Amino acid sequence: MTTAIIVVAVALVAAAAVYFFLVRGGAAGGRGLRGRFGPEYDRVVARHNGDTKAAEHELGERVRRYGDLEKRPLTEAARAEYTARWARTQEQFVESPQQAVAEADALLADLARDRGFPAGESFEERADALSVHHARHVEGYRRVHSACDGGTGTEEMREAFVEARGLFDALLADGPAPRGHDNRQLTKGRGTS
Repeated sequence: MTTAIIVVAVALVAAAAVYFFLVRGGAAGGRGLRGRFGPEYDRVVARHNGDTKAAEHELGERVRRYGDLEKRPLTEAARAEYTARWARTQEQFVESPQQAVAEADALLADLARDRGFPAGESFEERADALSVHHARHVEGYRRVHSACDGGTGTEEMREAFVEARGLFDALLADGPAPRGHDNRQLTKGRGTS
């Protein structure tokens, strides 16, 4: 009889733990994802027509796939090269906004690859990976990328370019690479002008 009582008690405790994990943990998970992803959370919920469960599933999958991504450091030389490249692109905006936006899009893709984010076959895969680590800045990257397709006015391109600078700064923010680390192998075969 005592064994039966112990088994029932253990079963009740286990059931309560599962209930607490699923119900309370799910609610905390949503708040955690909203806090982690910020505006990206709202964008994904809107894309899922307000279905927070589907949006949270998608965001949870992003965290599972890209959360443990180890960012590679940049050398001081690579950091200086990217900074100079961004400055040239910014200056180019005055004469050719469309070309400057396309260059900013390519520059951010190159920088993300050099930092260890997946190159991916699609822009969305790269943006999803970036959203896990730089959720507050990924919208600027999305806007710059969509401006490359044309159909946006100069003011919209300017706003996208300015907003994308946040991601550029965030990707450059980590400290320099340890002595002896070389980024040249990361950019081999790609134009870095």
